[in-house]
Amino acid sequence: MPEIDLDPFLLLALRLADAAGAKIRPYFRRPLVVADKPDLTPVTAADRAAEAAMRALIEAHFPEHGIIGEEFGRMREGAEFVWVLDPIDGTKSFISGLPLFGTLIALTARGRPILGIIDQPISRERWVGAAGRPTILNGAQIHCRSCPLLGAATLFATTPDMFREGDATAFTRLSTAVKLVRFGADCYAYGLLAAGFIDLVLEASLKPYDFCAMVPIVEGAGGVATDWQGEALDLASDGRILVAGDRRAHFAALALLDS
Repeated sequence: MPEIDLDPFLLLALRLADAAGAKIRPYFRRPLVVADKPDLTPVTAADRAAEAAMRALIEAHFPEHGIIGEEFGRMREGAEFVWVLDPIDGTKSFISGLPLFGTLIALTARGRPILGIIDQPISRERWVGAAGRPTILNGAQIHCRSCPLLGAATLFATTPDMFREGDATAFTRLSTAVKLVRFGADCYAYGLLAAGFIDLVLEASLKPYDFCAMVPIVEGAGGVATDWQGEALDLASDGRILVAGDRRAHFAALALLDS
C-alpha cells in the first residue's frame, strides 16, 4: 500500500471527537431515558446523537469512505477507508454518572486501523494515535511503562462476565499470575495503559468499534495490541484482545492464554 497522508483524516477525526463531545456532555448526570438494544446492552439519546453528528461530518468530507458504527450499523464497509465509531464506549458507566467512558473513533485502511482517538468528553482527556507517529494525550507525547514480569503487572478487563467457558479458564490463568486485577474501565483502560499506568488489558467478545481506535494509540505509545493468538488486529478479528505495554509481558500472557 502506498504511503497514506494521514493529516486530512486526522483533522476530521479531531472534529468528530469535538462534535461527539458536544452532543454527549448535556446528557451526562441528567435524567435520561435508557433503552435496551436486542443484545440487552443500553443505549441513550446521547449515543445516537453523537454518532449521528459524526456520520454527518464523514459524509460531508469523505462521502466515498465506509462507516461502521455501533448505533446505526454499516455502510460502504467494502471501501478502502472505513471509519469505525463507538459514540459512548461504556454506556453503563455513562448512565450511572461515572466518567469512565469514551468516544472511540478509528479509521481503517483495507481493514487495518491506522488512526484512533479515545475522547473522554467530561474530563476533556483525548488520546490520539496514528500509524507511524507517537501517541499524544492532550498535546503531550506518552509512553507505556516497562513491566517485564507478569507478577508485577496490573491487568484490566471490562467485566469478568465477558469470559465464558474456555475463555474464562484462560482469563483465570492470567489473572492469577498478575499482581493486580481491576474491572469496569471500558476504553479508558487502554488510555491508562498507553499513558504508563497499567500493564495489560484482556478482553473477549468485542466488536470492531470496541477495539479499533485503541490499536494506533497503544502501538504509538510503544505497546502491543493483538488477538489471543498474537495476530495483528483488524476488522475481521474475533474480538478476543490482548494488549500490553511491554512486549515481554505480552509474550508471557500469550503463553498462559494458550496453555
